[in-house]
Amino acid sequence: MLCILPETDNPYFCLASEEYLLRNFQDDIFMLWQSNDTVVVGKHQNAMGEIDYRYTRERGIKIARRISGGGTVFHDRGNVNFTFILNVAGPQEISFSRFTRPIVEALAQMGIQAETSGRNDLLVEGRKISGNAEHVFKNRVLHHGTLLYQSDLDNLGNAIRVKPGKYTGKAVQSNRSVVANITEFMKEPLPIEQFIDVIMNYQLNSSGKNKKYQFSKDDIEIINRLANEKFETWEWQFGYSPAYSFKNEAKLNGCTLEIHAEIEKCRFMNVRIEGDFYSSKIIDNLAHELTGLPHTYESVERIHQQLGLDVNPEVIYSWF
Repeated sequence: MLCILPETDNPYFCLASEEYLLRNFQDDIFMLWQSNDTVVVGKHQNAMGEIDYRYTRERGIKIARRISGGGTVFHDRGNVNFTFILNVAGPQEISFSRFTRPIVEALAQMGIQAETSGRNDLLVEGRKISGNAEHVFKNRVLHHGTLLYQSDLDNLGNAIRVKPGKYTGKAVQSNRSVVANITEFMKEPLPIEQFIDVIMNYQLNSSGKNKKYQFSKDDIEIINRLANEKFETWEWQFGYSPAYSFKNEAKLNGCTLEIHAEIEKCRFMNVRIEGDFYSSKIIDNLAHELTGLPHTYESVERIHQQLGLDVNPEVIYSWF
């Protein structure tokens, strides 16, 4: 098994490296990695329906989509991500417990008694410390998960808070859980760098065949290209979302605004506006101009500017 610690906190590079290793290597892989503030949605989720759009946009929190299914997770420098990529003989060898067991055992070495819950989570004292997901490619399985070590849980909660009923559709929805940091269960918490070392060394020492691996220049070039052409693109992050309906009601300057929109590939397809915030003369114009455009702040703001409408952020964010 090749054990990897990427020398970057770029979430798009790390997610691209998973796909690259899955598709192009034959070796078993274990990787530990971190990223700066990022909301990562599952492959089949509606990104807009999983995030507080205003909160994430105004704070520069990145949005990413991974190639595995499942629910939304939050990454920051207080979180550690682990990735297993293994060759398997058949479906009978694909189980979440096979991949979470080494993590549970490594945590036990530090006095942390974690247990699996349902299919996707690791819990300590009933609180979630890890969310997991899988993706299968031919005879190889990718399993990855988070380890909330010393994350900003307030930031996490705010970034993935969504008003109920605003977004509806057939996309996979996340199950919200009560989360905790691993440090809460440690008498003397280690610096996160040492925590990473413990997890990595446990895996390295689990077999005499395991060894460290560093990405070559060729690896990095290919991964960067994949990150640039796929994972960093709006089309993958948002445009890949299943179709959804959007509805929002707002009070602006003493007026009412009700927006209904059908969205496909994160683009406005059918827009209906009600209330007395916009004049009756402008409603049809606004709906027409937005049709076909991305469901983004920039698109809504630009059309408001073109039509001479109020571009106050409170107005623009009412569309999200």
